[in-house]
Amino acid sequence: MKPKVHYQVQPRQTVPPLSEPVHVLQVQQEIENFLRALDSYPARAAKDPQVTFQQHMSSIFAAHDDDSNPRRRH
Repeated sequence: MKPKVHYQVQPRQTVPPLSEPVHVLQVQQEIENFLRALDSYPARAAKDPQVTFQQHMSSIFAAHDDDSNPRRRH
């Protein structure tokens, strides 16, 4: 009788880990964007009652990405 072979699968990381300072900076920017969206949502909802907070927050994040990524500037 052959012995059973147990294979162990090691998960691979698909994205290289961020260095600590870069990761902290990214988290801080996401928090700032969230707070900016939270603060500005009432005025946006008053102008456009159909907009959800998620849509508004996505637009804030997209605007910030455009500002911080020189390749996206036109």
